[in-house]
Amino acid sequence: MVDIQDVSFSYNETEKQQLNNLSLDIRKGEFILLCGRSGCGKTSITKLINGLIPHFIEGHTKGQVTTAGFDIANTAMYILSTKIGSVFQNPKSQFFNIDSNSELAFGLENIGVAPQDIRDRMDEVVKELEIHKLTGRNIFNLSGGEKQILAFASVHTMNPDVYVLDEPSSNLDLQTIQILKEQLQKIKQMGKTVVIAEHRTYFLTELIDRVFYIDQGEVKHVFTRDEFLAIDEYTRKKMGLRSFHLELPDMKEQSLMNDSELVVANLTYKLKEKTILKDISFQANSGEVIGILGGNGTGKTTLIRCLAGLKKETSGTIQLNHQTLKPKQRNEICYMIMQDVNHQLFGESVWDECLLFDKTVNETEIKNVLRILSLDSFIDKHPMTLSGGQKQRLAIATGLLAHKKVLIFDEPTSGLDFEHMCIVSGLIRELANKGHIIFIVTHDMEFYQRTCDRAIFTDASIQI
Repeated sequence: MVDIQDVSFSYNETEKQQLNNLSLDIRKGEFILLCGRSGCGKTSITKLINGLIPHFIEGHTKGQVTTAGFDIANTAMYILSTKIGSVFQNPKSQFFNIDSNSELAFGLENIGVAPQDIRDRMDEVVKELEIHKLTGRNIFNLSGGEKQILAFASVHTMNPDVYVLDEPSSNLDLQTIQILKEQLQKIKQMGKTVVIAEHRTYFLTELIDRVFYIDQGEVKHVFTRDEFLAIDEYTRKKMGLRSFHLELPDMKEQSLMNDSELVVANLTYKLKEKTILKDISFQANSGEVIGILGGNGTGKTTLIRCLAGLKKETSGTIQLNHQTLKPKQRNEICYMIMQDVNHQLFGESVWDECLLFDKTVNETEIKNVLRILSLDSFIDKHPMTLSGGQKQRLAIATGLLAHKKVLIFDEPTSGLDFEHMCIVSGLIRELANKGHIIFIVTHDMEFYQRTCDRAIFTDASIQI
């Protein structure tokens, strides 16, 4: 079903190759996991399989790729899209409409399917995937998890033979990951071929047939499911892989101090008639790392935007050292690393990015931070040419260099392998020890356990 023979790829002839003489063969109906460290070439492989390389992404390619019987390099994208479906890490990048029904119909409309046949297929998909709650919705009103499920459904509507997914779980809560797992189980049972690049492997352990471990653009090892799950913990960590099993943290209630530095009292935020946050109250002190937990669409991002002064609350107060802060004042003491880091990378190079916020920052400090985050070899590269995990680490680097009292991280482990997740965790703990107050929105329980002291739940207004 997928045959890659002796393929090498680089973004231009002078740059280091992303893929080196890569060969792999995927049989019809197989469920394949691509795993490896950030920047190892997983995403580049998915783009070879679905034709984004070479049709959309320019570069220097040699070798041959065949998917679903098509010679990728010599077949038009509109033909490839009838047999190959792609789900990306950021679902917003693949939407073309503003309502969910139009998005489900879009692919079939573009290949000239009759209107009644489109409606019949949409009804079939809605029933198969149990997504009745997503029909007739404004896409802008969907949560991140709902958008990802809609993106998957819109691909499934086309009924492709091959499904290619690039880190689809990155920004999903546990409940939505379970929904995604169930949908993947259904298409596996239909005999579809699935290729998924992922750092979080725990939800895939029952589905995978084989695992391709990628390192420096090469397939270093091919595992059967049993061989993969038999890897011991020491070897797994050495390979840069995340845990194969989900371990929920043991959260115990903690009493709050009477005299805290940062006090949020009865914070409420309404958007028109809809209440997003209601009477949220909590306290925080220097040295604390506090997780902000809750399902997709429960107001986590709204809460941190209020904290950072990017949104104005409807009612309630936010105080620092007994002084009530207006949004502008909060903006001056807070620095937020966004969930979609593409929205805050503006520099012409990695080095420029580190200087954008504070041009007086010490050069030695920049070099040290970039070295710790394994970005020192990319100093002259444009941020948009980095892999997803590398972009995430660069955004984190800018936060570390901001020297603000309050640091806010929104899903900081998106696209990070085990090694870099541990590095980011250590850096955040180090910042806390230096007196910062740190908030982290995360669905990553492995990271939460390693990093946070306690949690705030947006969907229950309780603290742990």
